[in-house]
Parts: sequence; C-alpha cells; structure tokens
Amino acid sequence: MILEENAVEQRNGQSDFDFLFGAWKVHNRKLRERLNGCTEWDEFEATVVARPVWGGKGNFDEYNAIGPKGPLEGMTLRLYDPQTGQWSIYWGTSGSMVLDTPMIGRFQDGRGEFYDQEFHQGRAVYCRFLWSNATPTSCRWEQALSADGGRTWETNWIMEFTRVAE
Repeated sequence: MILEENAVEQRNGQSDFDFLFGAWKVHNRKLRERLNGCTEWDEFEATVVARPVWGGKGNFDEYNAIGPKGPLEGMTLRLYDPQTGQWSIYWGTSGSMVLDTPMIGRFQDGRGEFYDQEFHQGRAVYCRFLWSNATPTSCRWEQALSADGGRTWETNWIMEFTRVAE
C-alpha cells in the first residue's frame, strides 16, 4: 500500500480482545501493599465472563472474587477508537460504584499495553496494564505502578486466566 507522505498505516485493532470472550477461571496474586517494598502476596480465585458489545466496537466483562478483604465485584468496559487505533479501558467495582479514569493503549505483536495516571497515597503515579500470552485457553493480565515517571515499575496484581470448558 502506498501511503501519502507523513501518513501512518493504521492497523485495525477492533478484534484485539476477541480472545477474551467467554467464561474464565482466574488465579489472582495481589501485592498486599503497593509502592513501599512489600513482598507479601495474597492469592485468591475469581471468575470472569466477557462478551462483545455494539457489534464488536467494544466489550464488557464481569469479575467476581472472594479476595483477602471479602467479596470483590468488578466490571470492565473496553471501547475501541478506530481513529486513534487505541482502546480505552474503564474499570469499576460495586464498592466504588464509579468507573475509574480509563487506561489508554493498544496491542502490538500480541502484547497489550495500557496506561493512565492516578493517585496513590496522595501522590500522582503512573499505572500500567499488560495483556500477554493469549491462547485459546489461557492469558495473563498484570497491573504495575511507577512512582518515578515510568523509569521503574512495581507489579502489584497478576491474573492468570484459564478458559472454562463449555
């Protein structure tokens, strides 16, 4: 394809999250305390059910777990912008009843990277989601925070997904 000068060929990433559609069991490892050198992890199980919305222009999942602090009900709404080739990922819980600031990013070479800036203990930090190792029966998600402008990252939550046989 011949592109005009300064034009960038845009890949269509609308199907990036299609691997996630269906029911999953999720093994969670969550750092007990964030950004203070903690090395203790809580481990617990969860379920996730994901489906497309708006003809595939977005997708939605429901997350249910009994975590270290009790029940955790969450939901994720992901919306694809074909103009930018990026996804906006919104997370909310039944505890907060709000959708967080969206994580923005895209997939490249089978790895999804999504970023935002949020507050942790009164200071602004960067947050990163990574999606990787997607197969028909498994995938991995992890969250990390950076208090130094993205030079170093502390992974604080890892989810290993295993597809539920239908």
